[in-house]
Amino acid sequence: MRKVIVSMDLSLDGVMEEPSWTRPYLNDEVTNFQFDLLFASDALLLGRVTYEGFAAAWPVMTDEEGFADRMNSMPKFVATTTLEEAQWNASLVRDNIVDEVTRLKQHPGHSLLIYGSGDLIHTLKQYNLIDEYHLLVHPVILGSGRRLFQDGAETRALKLIETRTTRSGVIILSYLPEKND
Repeated sequence: MRKVIVSMDLSLDGVMEEPSWTRPYLNDEVTNFQFDLLFASDALLLGRVTYEGFAAAWPVMTDEEGFADRMNSMPKFVATTTLEEAQWNASLVRDNIVDEVTRLKQHPGHSLLIYGSGDLIHTLKQYNLIDEYHLLVHPVILGSGRRLFQDGAETRALKLIETRTTRSGVIILSYLPEKND
C-alpha cells in the first residue's frame, strides 16, 4: 500500500505561503533530503494553486542531479474544482479527492508526495489519509501569511520519528500520525 507523504517548508511562526523566503537556507543537506523524498515517490499530489505555480516553473528547469527531470516526468494528480485541463504529465481530480486518494493508496507503488497544497493537506488530514509529515522549519519569523495548520483545525497527535538540524539552521522534523483507537 502506498503512503501519502507531506513535505512542507515552514517559517518559525508556521507560515507556508510563497516560500521564496526559504532560499537563503537552501544547502546540500536540505537539497539531499528533498531529493531522497522525491526519488522515493512515484507521483505527486498537488492542489490547484501549487500545481499552477509548479507547472509554470519546472518544465524549463534543469540540473545535473536529475531532480528537475524527475519532477517533470513523474505523474501528478491535481485536486481542483476549477481547472478544465492539465499539462505537465498531470491528471485532474475533480470529484471526491478523498475517494481518489484512498484508491491511489491501494495501488502498488511508491509514495505519493505532497508539496505545498495546504487545502489538500487539510482535507486529507481530516480523513486520516496522510501517513508522514516532513516539516522543514526555517529560522525566520515572517509575522503574517497562510499557515499550514490554521486556527480551528482538529487536534491531531503526531509521533516524532526523526529530527535533523542543518548547518543553515533548518530543522527537519519528521512525524507519523498517532493512530486513533
